Amino acid sequence: MLYHLLFPLSDQIGAFNVVRYITFRTAAATLTALFLSFLVGPPLIRALARLRVGQPIREIGPDHQSKAGTPTMGGLLILLSLVVAVLLWSELDNRAVWIVLGLTTGYGALGFVDDYRKVTRRKSDGVSARAKLFWQISMALGVSLAIYLQPDFRPVVVVPFFKDVHPDLGWLYVPMAALVIAWFSNVVNLTDGLDGLAIGPVMITAGTFLVLSYAAGNKVIADYLAIPYVPGAGQLAIFCGALVGGGLGFLWFNTYPAQLFMGDVGSLALGGALGTMAVLVRQEVLLFVVGGIFVLEGVSVMIQVASFKLTGRRVFLMAPIHHHYEKKGWAEQKIVVRFWIISIILALVALSSLKLR
Repeated sequence: MLYHLLFPLSDQIGAFNVVRYITFRTAAATLTALFLSFLVGPPLIRALARLRVGQPIREIGPDHQSKAGTPTMGGLLILLSLVVAVLLWSELDNRAVWIVLGLTTGYGALGFVDDYRKVTRRKSDGVSARAKLFWQISMALGVSLAIYLQPDFRPVVVVPFFKDVHPDLGWLYVPMAALVIAWFSNVVNLTDGLDGLAIGPVMITAGTFLVLSYAAGNKVIADYLAIPYVPGAGQLAIFCGALVGGGLGFLWFNTYPAQLFMGDVGSLALGGALGTMAVLVRQEVLLFVVGGIFVLEGVSVMIQVASFKLTGRRVFLMAPIHHHYEKKGWAEQKIVVRFWIISIILALVALSSLKLR
C-alpha cells in the first residue's frame, strides 16, 4: 500500500525513491511487524487472560501443569503483524503475495477454530484430526492449482546439490505441492511443544527463504545460481521479512517462561506459509533441508506410531522427539537452544547448496 502511495511521488520528493527497492521494503516490513508485535502484544495477553483463553495441558507426558492457563492463541499476534506489514510494503498487484497470504490466513482460521474449541471445552482436543486434514488438503490443493495454472509455469522440482536434476512432474506437481504445504503445517504444529521451540526454526527458515525468494525473483542472480527464475518472487522476500519480524515480536513474550503460547492459529498458519513459500519459489526439496527440525519432529511421530502398531514397542520415550529429551532429563531451555543451533546449521547447508552443484 505504501509502495503504491509513495513511489508515484518520488519525482517530486526524491527520498521516496527508496521504496522502489525490495531490500528497503523488506527491512521496513520486518521492523513494522516487530514493533507492531511489541505494541499489540501486552494488551492482547491481557485480553486473552481476561477471557480465560488458557492453554489446556495434556495429563500424559512431561509435567507441564505449571503452564496450565497460560494464554494461548498467540499466533494471532504473529498473523496480525505479518498481514499488516505485508499489505503496507508489498506491491499489491503481485499474485504470489496474495497466494501466500490467502493460504496463511486460511490455515490461521482453521487453527483459530481448533484453539477455540479447546479452550471452550477445556480439553486438549479441538477439531478432529480427520476434519483438520480435510481442510488443510483442500486449501493446499487450491493454492497448488493456482500456482500450477500460472502462465509459463514449469512443474519441475529442483534437487539441491545437483545442477541438472530437475524432474518434470507434469500434473502430479499439484498433489505433490499440496502434500508439502499440508505436511509442513502439521509438523510445525507438532514442534510447538516448548517455550520458543517452534518460532525459532520458523524464523530461521523464513530468513533462508527471504534470500531464496530474492534470488529467484532476480533473473541475473537466478541464472548465475542455476535456480528457476520466478517473475515477481522477489516480493515474497517482504513476506519473509515480515514473518521474521512478527516472529521476533512474538518470541519476546513466548520465551521461557512463556507469557503467551502460539496455539494452532499460529503453528498451522506458519507451517503452511513456509510450505507455500517453498512451492512458489520452486525449492520444495530444499525446505526439507532448512526445515530439518520440523522434519525430525514429524518423522519421530511416524516412527513411534509405526513401531508401536507393528511391534508393540516404542522407539522413543515419548514423541515428538523434543519430549523424548525431556523424559531423558534435559532442561527445556537446553532442548530449545540446541534445536535452534541445529536449525541454523541446516540453514547454512541449504544456502550452501546454491553454489555446491
